[in-house]
Amino acid sequence: MDSGNIFTLVAIMIYFAAMLAIGFWANRRTNDLSDYMLGGRNLSPTVAALSAGASDMSGWLMMGLPGALYVTGLADAWIAIGLTAGGWLNWKFVAPRLRTYTEIAQNSITIPSFLENRLKDRSRMLRVIAGSLILVFFTFYVSSGMVAGGVFFENSFGSSYHLGMLLVAGVTVAYTLFGGFLGASYTDMMQGLLMMVALLLVPILGLIHVGGPAAMVDTVTQVNPHAFSLFAGTSVVVVVSGLAWGLGYFGQPHIIVRFMALRSAADATAGRRIGIGWMIVSLVGAVFTGLTGLAYFTQHPDLTLDNPEAVFLAMAQLMFHPFIAGFVLAAVLAAIMSTVSSQLIVCSSALVEDLTKIGLKRELSPRLQVWLGRGGVFVVAIIAMALAWTQNNTILKLVAFAWAGFGASFGPIILLSLFWKRLTTPGTIAGMLSAAVTVFVWHYSSWSALYEIVPGFIVNVIVAVVVSLLTKAPDIDTEFDEAAELAAARAF
Repeated sequence: MDSGNIFTLVAIMIYFAAMLAIGFWANRRTNDLSDYMLGGRNLSPTVAALSAGASDMSGWLMMGLPGALYVTGLADAWIAIGLTAGGWLNWKFVAPRLRTYTEIAQNSITIPSFLENRLKDRSRMLRVIAGSLILVFFTFYVSSGMVAGGVFFENSFGSSYHLGMLLVAGVTVAYTLFGGFLGASYTDMMQGLLMMVALLLVPILGLIHVGGPAAMVDTVTQVNPHAFSLFAGTSVVVVVSGLAWGLGYFGQPHIIVRFMALRSAADATAGRRIGIGWMIVSLVGAVFTGLTGLAYFTQHPDLTLDNPEAVFLAMAQLMFHPFIAGFVLAAVLAAIMSTVSSQLIVCSSALVEDLTKIGLKRELSPRLQVWLGRGGVFVVAIIAMALAWTQNNTILKLVAFAWAGFGASFGPIILLSLFWKRLTTPGTIAGMLSAAVTVFVWHYSSWSALYEIVPGFIVNVIVAVVVSLLTKAPDIDTEFDEAAELAAARAF
């Protein structure tokens, strides 16, 4: 191994050590399952916003999105536009209401338990179905993070895909096992800051290396004359599909659980400003990373880029001293690991709180519940690694499928549960299942040019509303009105 790689690896090992240290610190503040799954509902808006952003964006922000822009130009920027709009709406309308309502609804600490308590479902069927859907779609989502980890080490150090995947998975699982939700949130906050700084530095240095903005534009348009057009080469279906990514925000358990963990609904306003500011800076940086990367490699024909999704990795290694490059590359790991850790916690909560505990006849001690949560993290991680062992899809495709699954299955239900009194248990179950089936069928059909979240979301809304109107409404008027009044009073 040359000296450059040694410097880079040392920087990445320092990053790994810092993440593990935060995980062990959080372990000392974790006493029961509520702490392990929700951090005791004590997150500041800064931690909540940055951890939500980091766990949201994952490896696709640093690899998938720049790679897509490298190949097609701004035609793929519709995803970034849709995400920004969806993120703002989620913080504005869902965050304060969900924070208040989950506490009123018997202090619910997971999305399935909230739906059960909100709808007064005594059959436990809703909780089991919702928990099962979380496990199914998060298996694909966590798998995408494992794939990104393997690709990272393969492209950065020439190591084997499997060794890189195992290393990233091992460190992430370790600090998540011990730190739980609190550890994941604080590591996510640090990782979010690292990601934002890296996404500023790489395109800025890239612009300097290619001769400035004008030279970058000239070079890119020589290769792709329509690179700076949002519409060239697109269609209504492409634009709608890109914008529809924003719909997914309403149903992502690993993101909206941060709303539930806020200190109060009033913190949602500050959280929105911090979170959306971070998102805009990071997404713009990712867009310009792809475009400046195209200009850079065009101007340097002696250099080759085999995988467009590795453009950020390649530019960081070419433009920085190996030690500094190590910390810049660690931002990619931050994007990957922050998402995987948050998803593992939600999967663990689904296994323990929503599936295992409801089948037990006796109450478990707080410490035993925490250890069950850790066992859930480990089990889900093993399954995800098994699925990722054979790299057979791009990172963006894996993320897109899982994002659509959650957005379509849970998004409409979360919105209806918070803003429509008439939603019923049968309507919720029918809506979620019909959306999940629609996403799977559409994804593998001949109509898949349209992003599957669109038909899945629409089907969910129609089915949930129709079935709810045909079934008996739950007696929730008092709780519903109280949650709405408290959220409105505290959000401003």
